[in-house]
Amino acid sequence: MTDRAPERHPRPGSPSAARPGDPRSTGQAGGPPPAGPDGPPAGDGLPAASPAAGSPADPGPGLDALQARIAELEDQRLRALADMDNMRKRCARDIERARSEERARVAGDWLPVLDNLDLALAHADADPAAIIEGVRAVRDQATGVLQRLGFPRRDDLGTVFDPARHDAIGSRAGTDAQAGTVVEVLRPAYGEGDHQLRPALVVVAKDS
Repeated sequence: MTDRAPERHPRPGSPSAARPGDPRSTGQAGGPPPAGPDGPPAGDGLPAASPAAGSPADPGPGLDALQARIAELEDQRLRALADMDNMRKRCARDIERARSEERARVAGDWLPVLDNLDLALAHADADPAAIIEGVRAVRDQATGVLQRLGFPRRDDLGTVFDPARHDAIGSRAGTDAQAGTVVEVLRPAYGEGDHQLRPALVVVAKDS
């Protein structure tokens, strides 16, 4: 029968005694702490995982380029609006200047007519025949002004009644003219077609 050496148990407090929670008591003396369910614990010396490119934490260079393009387009939009506003104002000034020049030109054409009317009034005590002749000359001068402006005086006597060209103020029977013919012009017309200033005021023939 072999004699076994008696087991030696360390005394409490000795360096070789295992303490509760000591890694040596679990057979992991000197090793790293156990890994948790989500990976290595913090402070284990491993590098932290970097966020993936393009994730919200790291937008990457694409977002910067997009923002720069948006700013560029906004600048172009504002410049286009400013150009359009300047063009509108320039066109308005040009139109108003053209209108003013045309009004001045038309008024200038009528100045000689007014001058001759003043002369006729100044000689009102002269021979009545001369006054009549002077008034007729002023009338012809005014007619010439209208013709230069594109509104010639129209002679509608003897023409067929046309509602677009004539305003009938009455009718007359017992004439040699065919029914529907203009037999008298009470107020002449000026201009033609779309450039007619006014229609003629006429009397139209009718059957007896």
